Amino acid sequence: MSASPPTAPSGVDWGIGRYEHTAAQLMPAARVVVDHAELVEGEHVVDIGCGTGNAALMAAVRGARVTGVDPATRLLDVARDHASVQGLYATFVAGSADALPIDDGAADVAMSVFGVVFAPDAVAAAAEMARVTAPDGRIVFSAWIPEGPISESGRVAAEAIHRALDAPARQPFAWHDRGALAGLFETHGFEVEIAEKTHTFTASSPAAYIAWEFESHPLWIAGRALLEPRGEADDVRARALEILEAGNEDPAGFRVTSRYIVAMARRRQGR
Repeated sequence: MSASPPTAPSGVDWGIGRYEHTAAQLMPAARVVVDHAELVEGEHVVDIGCGTGNAALMAAVRGARVTGVDPATRLLDVARDHASVQGLYATFVAGSADALPIDDGAADVAMSVFGVVFAPDAVAAAAEMARVTAPDGRIVFSAWIPEGPISESGRVAAEAIHRALDAPARQPFAWHDRGALAGLFETHGFEVEIAEKTHTFTASSPAAYIAWEFESHPLWIAGRALLEPRGEADDVRARALEILEAGNEDPAGFRVTSRYIVAMARRRQGR
């Protein structure tokens, strides 16, 4: 999942637009999460918010039995196509993070690459991840640290969206914070450790980056549907571009580094 915007109208269909472009950008981060999971051949991996299948298919390459879960049926079809082209076997099913279509204790690894962090109910999503994880299994996921140009540009859009909805901005759960995660998972008997990583977003220019996001990313498209009738979409886009230009690390193109964490949760010994 992209880092922008951090919140969006409820019920967004992640199948709209061309999320495939964002998924390709996030391939390195998916690889980091899969590496962190230390998969053993034959383990059952459940990839939550699997999107186009980045992490799920990496796990399949390493010999895991994979079930990808996502609410966007179009993205599941894309993931199935990718599996077919690569000659890999994986199962992809529709479902949400707070109601996983997986049996109790069926997953050796419950995994998510910037997917579960978009769940509207963090408590319910954590409970589901714990429910499907085997007693000796593990939960591994990534979450953006909410700072830097990508996050800030997304925040501008989110604030405009909430004004359009005449609703207070919802404070997202701090999936990046170890203390918050400990409180979320300890009730299920899990201990949590995190490792900090970085991911680089690139494009030919800041304008090219924001143009693609604005026209193709599901969250931006959903936001535009609210902002354009109010005549606010162009202003939000311009402000987001200003932020990206100010934070650009490559004067000859576009490069922005964003920080994120990879969390590993295991059940405490003796449970």
